[in-house]
Amino acid sequence: MTNRHSIADLTLGARPAGRTCLTADWVLAHDGSGPILLKGGEVVIEGDRVIFAGHDFAGEVARRIDLGAALISPGLIDLDALSDLDTTILGIDHFPPWKKGRVWPLSYVQAGPYEMYSPEELAFQKRFAFGQLLLNGITTAAPIASLFYREWGETVAEFDAAAEAAGDLGLRVYLSPAYRSGGMVLHGPGDMRPHFDEERGLAGLADAVAYIRRQTGRHGGLVQGMLAPDRVETSTAGLLHATMRAAEDLDIKVRLHMAQGAMEVQTVRALHGTTAPAWMAREGLLSHRLIAAHGTHATDEDLALYARHGVSVVHCPLVSGRGGSSLNSFSRLRDMGITIAMGTDTAPADMLMNLLVGLITCRMNDGGPDRIACRDLFDAATLGGARALGRDDLGVIRAGAKADIAVFRLDDPVMAPTVDPIAALVVGGSGKVTDAVFVDGRLSMRAGQVAGIDMARARVQAQQQYDRLVAQYPARTWDHPPVEEIFPPSYPVKESQNA
Repeated sequence: MTNRHSIADLTLGARPAGRTCLTADWVLAHDGSGPILLKGGEVVIEGDRVIFAGHDFAGEVARRIDLGAALISPGLIDLDALSDLDTTILGIDHFPPWKKGRVWPLSYVQAGPYEMYSPEELAFQKRFAFGQLLLNGITTAAPIASLFYREWGETVAEFDAAAEAAGDLGLRVYLSPAYRSGGMVLHGPGDMRPHFDEERGLAGLADAVAYIRRQTGRHGGLVQGMLAPDRVETSTAGLLHATMRAAEDLDIKVRLHMAQGAMEVQTVRALHGTTAPAWMAREGLLSHRLIAAHGTHATDEDLALYARHGVSVVHCPLVSGRGGSSLNSFSRLRDMGITIAMGTDTAPADMLMNLLVGLITCRMNDGGPDRIACRDLFDAATLGGARALGRDDLGVIRAGAKADIAVFRLDDPVMAPTVDPIAALVVGGSGKVTDAVFVDGRLSMRAGQVAGIDMARARVQAQQQYDRLVAQYPARTWDHPPVEEIFPPSYPVKESQNA
């Protein structure tokens, strides 16, 4: 007789022994031709794999867990995943960016840039960010962090710590230290110019390659390699050629931010006489290995080049929308056959919120609601991410796939009643309705508790660390104004006279 259990009976951070049958009001499965919704469906996992998705499993199971009013979904895939304490939120209401510490002033460069976090703080922020991803139903992540507060690029030491964090918490990651051969420097008000040091970029690439060779496959395969040159405008042709050769040798993907902003477009045009995708095509650098983040400033020619060369796009609608831009448009790229994956990029690391923003901005750009549906965005966050990574065992629930699963509640009091669970989650949900997450068959998150980290205590530490970072902004802001002038509050602050 099958034992009936609660998910509370499972050990957080471990794989359940034997077969586990998960049931819920809805299961998003894959029947070989595409996603299907199973009403009252069952998912059976054993070890790191799904062995059954359907109805009325005939085999023996060690336990049966009914999750009730929920959707059992493939884990979400985030290919531009927030992995630090996000500094872009400092620029939401504070403009222009060059006046708010978002670009290094020449005086700071001449004095010698420095790390604004200690090695321990860099390691902590990766662990905390990975916990946030799991809380939002994200099971596979390609981390992204700002280099604005760094001495130059990311370090091997912090990514060794990141690999350990992924293993401890139970998150599937594609990563290596980000590197660059240049950076934007502020020579005067609004006068931003690229400064290059190709040898430093090549040294960063060598470190990343050595890291990937050493770390790939660790923690039962949770850690995989991906090369991550920082931005196209801070990369020389030599660095990008070397990067693509290394990717070919290692048989891995390359993520590069390009066609993402006005500053980049202007800089690349000044340097190379054309757009970044057109320049890379001219250099023979576009291929199926390339995962291009954002694409909000891509021209018709750029998009045609992406389609022709098999370049995937990571769509991050929340961070783009905050900055006043959007992908134009999701439906257009889909119809061109371009693989679209999703990314969070900014805080909060809420993929469901990004799906809603993506739905809204596409309908605005299309001038109507009928060219895109909620399922298109959900597909991008699951199947699209898996396709961009070249994985057919992620982003799906079917026999033989990895047991990477997210459970989303459908009975949250703030949500509307459910007719279709996908539309309910995209239109009315948020990451806060994530109830449980399995990665590689292991229970990594349950009811807001993440294996390997106390997120409530970590949140206090994160705020303290962030406050110390913000306090350093005058040193790297034009004319070195006080913090209160760089980041004034939304309303005047009045403090108690007795404080």
